[in-house]
Amino acid sequence: MENQAGISKKSIMLNFGLILGFVSIIIQLLNYVFGDIYEPHWGLMVVSFAVTTVVIILGIKKLKEGQDGLLSLGEAIKTGLGIALISAIVYSIYLVLFVNVIEPEFFTRIAQIQEQTIIDNYPELSDEQLESAIGNAAMFNSIGVHVTMTLIFSLFFGLIISLIGGLVMKKEENE
Repeated sequence: MENQAGISKKSIMLNFGLILGFVSIIIQLLNYVFGDIYEPHWGLMVVSFAVTTVVIILGIKKLKEGQDGLLSLGEAIKTGLGIALISAIVYSIYLVLFVNVIEPEFFTRIAQIQEQTIIDNYPELSDEQLESAIGNAAMFNSIGVHVTMTLIFSLFFGLIISLIGGLVMKKEENE
């Protein structure tokens, strides 16, 4: 399936990935300004997932339109994963800036909240067990882990969304 309308898959991935990345940053900045970044509301996750779904589906739809209504499942998945990857990279750059410039005490505060949560939820732990639990939780308090998790979750959900969208929108020449 050759692209007839002059819209390349790469430009669709880049454009929609940038849109999704910047919208994700705006959502997080709004949560930072008006919410609680340490205990985000469940509604924020719902909004983020809905936005991710809409942007990936619109990107796949744009690809299909640019190919005279033809779309393979593989193209849909590649496009969705491309959008998710670009978005994750943009968001990861913001995340690095956030924890180094905007909120430099982010990981310190997260560690305090984790420690208090462990103490509140498991008051029967010995001092040794408590130290071990806090140490285990602290392993996840680094920018590298957060960026890695951002990439993994973005690609996972991008795969699921593009798979479902591709199955729905798939139309091959021989159909």
